[in-house]
Amino acid sequence: FVAYLDPKVAAVILVQMEGKLVLVKRGVEPAMGRWAFPSGFVDRGESVEDAAVREVWEETGLKVEIQHMVGLFSEHGHPVVVAVFAALEVGGNLKAGTETLELGFFPPDGLPDLAFPRAAQMLARWQELRDADQAAADE
Repeated sequence: FVAYLDPKVAAVILVQMEGKLVLVKRGVEPAMGRWAFPSGFVDRGESVEDAAVREVWEETGLKVEIQHMVGLFSEHGHPVVVAVFAALEVGGNLKAGTETLELGFFPPDGLPDLAFPRAAQMLARWQELRDADQAAADE
């Protein structure tokens, strides 16, 4: 018998509305009471993209459409692999979910202290992609 200790996969979603990013104040551990991007674990048999859309819905009441993948983030010694997506809001009714204490909207250059250390890497990569898209559109 061989037992594999597989990593967990989480989806993180950067949702931009009117130039600001949607953040949730976490109502569950880890990091309860701290600001984070909408996120959560992928359920067994669920696609990562579907998990991303579901987590935004559960935490914010927003319906979103994924624009593109921002990146895949992992680190040595940490059991969670994080898939990060950029998404656009396409409907829904904004309201804090059962695992969310509060919703906030912050400019990308004015975010509060975020709950998870990899958030800075995710944001930097998102900004690189956004700037590259803007530069291409300006040409």
